[in-house]
Amino acid sequence: MTPTAILLAAGRGSRLAPLTDDRPKCLVPLLGVPLLEHQRRALVAAGVTTHVAVAGYRADDVRATGVPTIVNERWATTNMVTTLFRALDEVADSAPVLVAYTDLVYSPETVRALVASDADIAVTVDPHWRSLWEARFAEPLDDAERFRAVDGRVVEIGGRPSHLDDVEAQYMGLLRLSAAGQASLRRCRDRLTPHERSTVDMTELLSLAIDAGVEVTAVVAPHPWGEVDDADDLALYERDPRFAPLRRELRALTRPLETT
Repeated sequence: MTPTAILLAAGRGSRLAPLTDDRPKCLVPLLGVPLLEHQRRALVAAGVTTHVAVAGYRADDVRATGVPTIVNERWATTNMVTTLFRALDEVADSAPVLVAYTDLVYSPETVRALVASDADIAVTVDPHWRSLWEARFAEPLDDAERFRAVDGRVVEIGGRPSHLDDVEAQYMGLLRLSAAGQASLRRCRDRLTPHERSTVDMTELLSLAIDAGVEVTAVVAPHPWGEVDDADDLALYERDPRFAPLRRELRALTRPLETT
């Protein structure tokens, strides 16, 4: 069954100011195209044509793109997990969903690899993360997260690493949840206090699920990708020779989007 894509687009993206003074982060352009549209093009090319955005900051701007939009009214005081469950409360939980942070760009092949997984919870990861992080940060470990998997099963995710060996791959912010996977994450979230629910982040929730015995599967991303935190990232992806493959991927996705 083809999943519905839930696009988490509630954040302001303060590190991208002043570009986000008059638009949400997901509508900041890369190569002249909003980040949200780059994602939708990749999803459509991979056969995922039903999209729902969860907006918060400047939600009307997201709604104006024509993407069906749900609003997390508490976006300023909650985290991405609350934004996700705001969507899951409205999207039928009998079908799988593909969840994407909207500050990413990636290829259709990455989407196809994730959709092909039959795991209840699957996350895309990049084992070659270091070259991307070294291009973006003076010290890669300052922004990386711990990650370890055994035979494709994630056993550790999230938290600040002490050494490069603590990061076997980097979680990308793109995951697939079956109906059972959604239920597992909901049970983990329901065990938290109201304050914890509003502050827990995605890797913390996944880590709680793993600790509870829930299986989380790692899917290796087969093509270039990028994460946009600030204007320096935009400049890298648009002009740096190291990111020519990513630019080719993005520019290849020029066909019109299908109706959501």
